[in-house]
Amino acid sequence: MSRTQVLNDAQWSRIVPLLPTSDGKRGKRFADHRPLVEGIMYRYRAGCAWRDLPAVFGPWQTVWKRHRRFAGDGTWDRVLAVLLAEADSRGLVDWNVSVDSTVNRAHQHGTNTTRPAQVTGAGSNYKNLRVEPVDHAVGRSRGGLSTKIHQLCDGTGLPLVMLIGPGQSGDSPMLKHLLAALKIHRLGRDGRFGPGRPRTTPDALLGDKAYSSRGTRELLRLRGIKAVIPEPSDQIGHRKRRGRAGGRPPTLDTIAYKGRNVVERGFNTFKQWRALATRYDKLALTYRAGVVLRAVVLWLNTLGDTP
Repeated sequence: MSRTQVLNDAQWSRIVPLLPTSDGKRGKRFADHRPLVEGIMYRYRAGCAWRDLPAVFGPWQTVWKRHRRFAGDGTWDRVLAVLLAEADSRGLVDWNVSVDSTVNRAHQHGTNTTRPAQVTGAGSNYKNLRVEPVDHAVGRSRGGLSTKIHQLCDGTGLPLVMLIGPGQSGDSPMLKHLLAALKIHRLGRDGRFGPGRPRTTPDALLGDKAYSSRGTRELLRLRGIKAVIPEPSDQIGHRKRRGRAGGRPPTLDTIAYKGRNVVERGFNTFKQWRALATRYDKLALTYRAGVVLRAVVLWLNTLGDTP
Protein backbone atom coordinates (compact mmCIF):
# COMPACT_ATOMS: atom_id res chain seq x y z
CA MET A 1 0.00 0.00 0.00
CA SER A 2 1.46 3.38 -1.05
CA ARG A 3 1.54 6.69 0.76
CA THR A 4 -1.40 7.86 -1.33
CA GLN A 5 -3.67 4.92 -0.46
CA VAL A 6 -5.49 4.32 2.83
CA LEU A 7 -7.95 1.56 1.95
CA ASN A 8 -7.05 -1.86 0.63
CA ASP A 9 -9.11 -3.61 -2.03
CA ALA A 10 -11.20 -5.59 0.46
CA GLN A 11 -12.10 -2.47 2.45
CA TRP A 12 -13.00 -0.59 -0.71
CA SER A 13 -15.23 -3.41 -1.93
CA ARG A 14 -17.11 -3.21 1.37
CA ILE A 15 -18.09 0.47 1.03
CA VAL A 16 -18.33 1.02 -2.74
CA PRO A 17 -21.90 -0.40 -2.96
CA LEU A 18 -22.94 2.21 -0.38
CA LEU A 19 -21.73 5.21 -2.41
CA PRO A 20 -24.03 7.19 -4.73
CA THR A 21 -23.96 6.44 -8.46
CA SER A 22 -24.93 8.42 -11.53
CA ASP A 23 -26.74 5.46 -13.11
CA GLY A 24 -30.16 6.45 -14.38
CA LYS A 25 -29.50 10.14 -13.83
CA ARG A 26 -29.25 12.88 -16.42
CA GLY A 27 -25.99 14.69 -17.00
CA LYS A 28 -22.37 13.71 -16.93
CA ARG A 29 -21.47 10.40 -15.34
CA PHE A 30 -19.53 10.36 -12.08
CA ALA A 31 -15.81 9.87 -12.30
CA ASP A 32 -14.44 6.80 -10.53
CA HIS A 33 -15.04 7.18 -6.81
CA ARG A 34 -11.89 5.47 -5.58
CA PRO A 35 -9.15 7.97 -6.50
CA LEU A 36 -11.39 10.82 -5.34
CA VAL A 37 -12.15 9.22 -1.96
CA GLU A 38 -8.46 8.41 -1.52
CA GLY A 39 -7.72 12.04 -2.35
CA ILE A 40 -10.15 13.22 0.33
CA MET A 41 -8.47 10.95 2.88
CA TYR A 42 -5.01 12.10 1.81
CA ARG A 43 -5.97 15.73 2.25
CA TYR A 44 -7.22 15.20 5.82
CA ARG A 45 -4.34 12.91 6.71
CA ALA A 46 -1.64 15.23 5.36
CA GLY A 47 -3.34 18.53 6.20
CA CYS A 48 -2.48 20.11 2.86
CA ALA A 49 -4.50 22.61 0.85
CA TRP A 50 -6.94 21.16 -1.67
CA ARG A 51 -4.97 22.80 -4.48
CA ASP A 52 -1.83 20.96 -3.38
CA LEU A 53 -3.24 17.45 -3.77
CA PRO A 54 -0.98 15.15 -5.83
CA ALA A 55 -2.08 14.75 -9.44
CA VAL A 56 -2.57 11.01 -8.95
CA PHE A 57 -6.00 11.77 -7.45
CA GLY A 58 -7.15 13.78 -10.45
CA PRO A 59 -8.18 17.46 -10.57
CA TRP A 60 -8.35 18.90 -7.07
CA GLN A 61 -11.62 20.64 -7.95
CA THR A 62 -13.25 17.26 -8.64
CA VAL A 63 -11.98 15.84 -5.34
CA TRP A 64 -13.33 18.86 -3.46
CA LYS A 65 -16.71 18.76 -5.20
CA ARG A 66 -17.11 15.07 -4.44
CA HIS A 67 -16.30 15.70 -0.78
CA ARG A 68 -18.77 18.60 -0.66
CA ARG A 69 -21.46 16.44 -2.28
CA PHE A 70 -20.93 13.54 0.14
CA ALA A 71 -20.88 15.95 3.09
CA GLY A 72 -24.17 17.53 2.06
CA ASP A 73 -26.14 14.40 1.22
CA GLY A 74 -25.10 12.38 4.29
CA THR A 75 -23.19 9.71 2.38
CA TRP A 76 -20.55 9.11 5.05
CA ASP A 77 -23.18 8.99 7.80
CA ARG A 78 -25.00 6.24 5.88
CA VAL A 79 -21.77 4.31 5.32
CA LEU A 80 -20.91 4.57 9.03
CA ALA A 81 -24.44 3.42 9.99
CA VAL A 82 -24.06 0.25 7.90
CA LEU A 83 -20.62 -0.50 9.36
CA LEU A 84 -21.93 0.02 12.89
CA ALA A 85 -24.85 -2.31 12.21
CA GLU A 86 -22.48 -4.99 10.94
CA ALA A 87 -20.12 -4.52 13.88
CA ASP A 88 -22.99 -4.77 16.37
CA SER A 89 -24.31 -7.93 14.70
CA ARG A 90 -20.86 -9.47 15.22
CA GLY A 91 -20.69 -8.39 18.86
CA LEU A 92 -17.92 -5.86 18.27
CA VAL A 93 -19.70 -2.86 19.85
CA ASP A 94 -19.18 -2.41 23.60
CA TRP A 95 -22.30 -0.63 24.89
CA ASN A 96 -20.55 0.88 27.93
CA VAL A 97 -20.09 4.17 26.10
CA SER A 98 -17.90 7.14 27.02
CA VAL A 99 -18.51 10.79 26.21
CA ASP A 100 -16.15 13.74 25.97
CA SER A 101 -15.09 16.59 23.70
CA THR A 102 -11.89 18.05 22.33
CA VAL A 103 -11.14 21.60 21.21
CA ASN A 104 -9.33 22.08 17.89
CA ARG A 105 -7.89 25.37 16.75
CA ALA A 106 -9.36 26.83 13.58
CA HIS A 107 -6.78 28.00 11.06
CA GLN A 108 -7.14 31.53 9.71
CA HIS A 109 -8.01 30.12 6.29
CA GLY A 110 -10.93 28.26 7.88
CA THR A 111 -12.43 31.28 9.63
CA ASN A 112 -12.59 33.94 6.91
CA THR A 113 -16.31 33.38 6.46
CA THR A 114 -19.23 35.70 7.04
CA ARG A 115 -21.01 35.06 10.33
CA PRO A 116 -24.14 37.00 11.42
CA ALA A 117 -22.81 40.20 12.96
CA GLN A 118 -19.64 38.18 13.55
CA VAL A 119 -21.37 36.37 16.41
CA THR A 120 -19.52 33.12 17.08
CA GLY A 121 -21.16 30.22 18.78
CA ALA A 122 -24.79 31.16 18.13
CA GLY A 123 -27.39 29.19 16.22
CA SER A 124 -25.56 25.90 15.78
CA ASN A 125 -27.64 23.10 14.30
CA TYR A 126 -27.32 19.65 15.86
CA LYS A 127 -30.47 18.00 14.48
CA ASN A 128 -30.30 18.40 10.70
CA LEU A 129 -26.68 17.59 9.97
CA ARG A 130 -27.12 18.32 6.25
CA VAL A 131 -27.68 22.05 6.84
CA GLU A 132 -24.73 24.39 7.38
CA PRO A 133 -25.08 26.19 10.76
CA VAL A 134 -25.03 29.96 10.64
CA ASP A 135 -22.00 30.14 12.93
CA HIS A 136 -20.13 27.43 10.94
CA ALA A 137 -19.38 25.79 14.32
CA VAL A 138 -16.64 28.35 15.00
CA GLY A 139 -16.38 29.90 18.44
CA ARG A 140 -13.96 32.03 20.40
CA SER A 141 -12.30 30.33 23.36
CA ARG A 142 -9.13 31.12 25.29
CA GLY A 143 -6.92 29.95 22.47
CA GLY A 144 -8.74 31.98 19.83
CA LEU A 145 -11.17 30.79 17.18
CA SER A 146 -11.80 27.10 17.59
CA THR A 147 -14.16 24.18 17.00
CA LYS A 148 -15.12 21.47 19.46
CA ILE A 149 -15.71 17.83 18.51
CA HIS A 150 -18.20 16.08 20.80
CA GLN A 151 -18.08 12.30 20.69
CA LEU A 152 -19.73 9.17 21.99
CA CYS A 153 -17.47 6.14 21.72
CA ASP A 154 -17.95 2.52 22.68
CA GLY A 155 -16.06 0.73 25.44
CA THR A 156 -13.08 0.12 23.18
CA GLY A 157 -12.73 3.76 22.10
CA LEU A 158 -14.26 3.37 18.63
CA PRO A 159 -16.53 6.27 17.57
CA LEU A 160 -20.31 5.96 17.53
CA VAL A 161 -21.56 9.56 17.26
CA MET A 162 -19.65 12.72 16.36
CA LEU A 163 -21.05 16.25 16.48
CA ILE A 164 -19.23 19.55 16.24
CA GLY A 165 -19.91 22.91 17.79
CA PRO A 166 -18.17 26.18 18.63
CA GLY A 167 -15.08 25.95 20.78
CA GLN A 168 -16.50 27.75 23.83
CA SER A 169 -19.66 25.64 24.05
CA GLY A 170 -20.26 23.49 27.11
CA ASP A 171 -20.01 19.72 27.19
CA SER A 172 -23.07 18.81 29.25
CA PRO A 173 -25.69 20.56 27.05
CA MET A 174 -24.48 18.53 24.06
CA LEU A 175 -25.08 15.16 25.70
CA LYS A 176 -28.79 15.06 24.85
CA HIS A 177 -27.98 15.69 21.18
CA LEU A 178 -25.36 12.93 21.16
CA LEU A 179 -27.75 10.43 22.74
CA ALA A 180 -30.51 11.45 20.32
CA ALA A 181 -28.18 10.72 17.39
CA LEU A 182 -27.14 7.29 18.72
CA LYS A 183 -28.97 4.76 16.54
CA ILE A 184 -27.50 1.40 15.55
CA HIS A 185 -29.77 -0.62 13.28
CA ARG A 186 -30.19 -4.38 13.25
CA LEU A 187 -28.66 -6.05 10.24
CA GLY A 188 -30.81 -8.34 8.10
CA ARG A 189 -29.73 -11.51 6.34
CA ASP A 190 -29.29 -9.69 3.02
CA GLY A 191 -26.83 -7.20 4.52
CA ARG A 192 -29.43 -4.43 4.72
CA PHE A 193 -31.10 -2.96 7.78
CA GLY A 194 -33.43 -5.57 9.23
CA PRO A 195 -36.86 -5.14 10.83
CA GLY A 196 -37.32 -3.62 14.26
CA ARG A 197 -36.21 -0.43 15.87
CA PRO A 198 -32.54 0.51 16.06
CA ARG A 199 -30.81 0.30 19.42
CA THR A 200 -30.51 3.72 21.00
CA THR A 201 -29.81 2.98 24.68
CA PRO A 202 -26.34 2.10 25.98
CA ASP A 203 -25.85 0.01 29.09
CA ALA A 204 -23.84 2.72 30.85
CA LEU A 205 -22.48 6.17 30.13
CA LEU A 206 -19.04 7.18 31.39
CA GLY A 207 -18.26 10.89 31.60
CA ASP A 208 -16.02 13.25 33.52
CA LYS A 209 -17.17 15.87 36.04
CA ALA A 210 -18.28 18.25 33.27
CA TYR A 211 -21.30 16.01 32.73
CA SER A 212 -22.33 15.93 36.40
CA SER A 213 -25.58 17.85 36.69
CA ARG A 214 -29.07 17.13 37.90
CA GLY A 215 -30.43 17.46 34.38
CA THR A 216 -27.93 14.97 32.97
CA ARG A 217 -28.50 12.43 35.72
CA GLU A 218 -32.27 12.76 35.36
CA LEU A 219 -32.00 12.26 31.58
CA LEU A 220 -29.97 9.08 32.05
CA ARG A 221 -32.29 7.82 34.80
CA LEU A 222 -35.38 8.27 32.60
CA ARG A 223 -33.73 6.36 29.75
CA GLY A 224 -32.50 3.55 31.97
CA ILE A 225 -28.81 4.30 31.41
CA LYS A 226 -26.36 3.73 34.24
CA ALA A 227 -24.50 6.97 35.02
CA VAL A 228 -20.78 6.56 35.74
CA ILE A 229 -19.99 10.21 36.41
CA PRO A 230 -18.05 11.57 39.41
CA GLU A 231 -19.44 14.45 41.44
CA PRO A 232 -17.35 17.66 41.45
CA SER A 233 -16.31 19.21 44.73
CA ASP A 234 -18.61 22.24 44.45
CA GLN A 235 -21.69 20.01 44.04
CA ILE A 236 -20.56 17.91 47.00
CA GLY A 237 -20.28 21.08 49.11
CA HIS A 238 -23.71 22.38 48.06
CA ARG A 239 -25.33 19.04 48.85
CA LYS A 240 -23.72 18.80 52.30
CA ARG A 241 -24.64 22.38 53.23
CA ARG A 242 -28.29 21.58 52.58
CA GLY A 243 -28.20 18.74 55.07
CA ARG A 244 -30.93 16.16 54.70
CA ALA A 245 -32.57 18.27 51.99
CA GLY A 246 -29.49 17.79 49.84
CA GLY A 247 -30.32 14.15 49.27
CA ARG A 248 -28.07 11.17 48.96
CA PRO A 249 -24.80 11.35 47.04
CA PRO A 250 -24.93 9.78 43.57
CA THR A 251 -23.31 6.39 43.30
CA LEU A 252 -20.12 5.96 41.30
CA ASP A 253 -18.77 2.69 39.97
CA THR A 254 -15.08 3.45 40.37
CA ILE A 255 -14.03 0.24 38.64
CA ALA A 256 -16.11 1.03 35.55
CA TYR A 257 -14.92 4.66 35.58
CA LYS A 258 -11.37 3.50 34.95
CA GLY A 259 -12.45 2.69 31.40
CA ARG A 260 -13.42 6.28 30.57
CA ASN A 261 -9.95 7.05 29.23
CA VAL A 262 -10.77 5.24 25.98
CA VAL A 263 -12.48 8.37 24.67
CA GLU A 264 -9.31 10.38 25.27
CA ARG A 265 -7.24 7.81 23.40
CA GLY A 266 -9.84 7.84 20.65
CA PHE A 267 -9.32 11.56 20.14
CA ASN A 268 -5.57 10.96 19.87
CA THR A 269 -6.29 8.50 17.06
CA PHE A 270 -8.54 11.02 15.30
CA LYS A 271 -5.89 13.72 15.45
CA GLN A 272 -3.39 11.60 13.58
CA TRP A 273 -5.14 13.13 10.58
CA ARG A 274 -3.68 16.63 10.65
CA ALA A 275 -6.62 18.43 9.05
CA LEU A 276 -8.78 17.19 11.92
CA ALA A 277 -6.32 18.22 14.65
CA THR A 278 -6.43 21.73 13.12
CA ARG A 279 -9.51 22.88 11.27
CA TYR A 280 -8.82 24.25 7.80
CA ASP A 281 -12.37 23.85 6.46
CA LYS A 282 -14.55 26.92 6.15
CA LEU A 283 -17.75 24.86 6.31
CA ALA A 284 -18.81 22.87 9.35
CA LEU A 285 -20.41 20.34 6.98
CA THR A 286 -17.15 19.41 5.30
CA TYR A 287 -15.15 19.41 8.53
CA ARG A 288 -17.60 17.05 10.23
CA ALA A 289 -17.63 14.88 7.08
CA GLY A 290 -13.87 14.49 7.49
CA VAL A 291 -14.42 13.42 11.11
CA VAL A 292 -17.04 10.86 10.07
CA LEU A 293 -14.78 9.60 7.28
CA ARG A 294 -12.04 9.00 9.84
CA ALA A 295 -14.56 6.98 11.89
CA VAL A 296 -15.41 4.94 8.77
CA VAL A 297 -11.74 4.04 8.32
CA LEU A 298 -11.39 3.02 11.98
CA TRP A 299 -14.40 0.70 11.78
CA LEU A 300 -13.20 -0.76 8.48
CA ASN A 301 -9.92 -1.64 10.19
CA THR A 302 -11.84 -3.24 13.06
CA LEU A 303 -14.15 -5.28 10.84
CA GLY A 304 -11.23 -6.67 8.88
CA ASP A 305 -11.17 -7.85 5.27
CA THR A 306 -13.81 -10.60 5.57
CA PRO A 307 -17.44 -9.41 5.20
